Amino acid sequence: MAGISDDQFQKIFHNNVLANHWLTQMVAPQMLERKDGAILIISSVGGLRGNALIGAYNVSKAADMQLVRNLAVEFGPSNVRVNCIAPGLIQTDFARYLWENEEVLKVTVEPNPMKRIGQPDEIAGTAVYLCSKAAAYVTGQTLVVDGGLTIAW
Repeated sequence: MAGISDDQFQKIFHNNVLANHWLTQMVAPQMLERKDGAILIISSVGGLRGNALIGAYNVSKAADMQLVRNLAVEFGPSNVRVNCIAPGLIQTDFARYLWENEEVLKVTVEPNPMKRIGQPDEIAGTAVYLCSKAAAYVTGQTLVVDGGLTIAW
């Protein structure tokens, strides 16, 4: 964090926090009017801890989690739920370096209780749940989907 420029920090916040704020402002008025809806923000387990290499990213993801809590309090009286998913390592292009090389993958999954990385459909299933009526009484929450990594740190 000490070496990051203001411009870099602002770009990260713009992409990870302000974009969520703006998208919420676009969809919330209709949901608030009909008194029903679900808003879902994707964060990261990075928002739960510090990291010397990606500190600004982690700060932005923690801000996403707080945005969810604040919006849940604000929108709750209108039956609009706001929740968050904090994925761990998922097999996506973004994380390709961590799973494409077998040796790197072995080191990467070692601390994870499930000894593997997550799949995109596992995040999708969590999203479907949080946006469904099955989660009608769930708001302001960050659901960690990381194979147990955060409990093993």
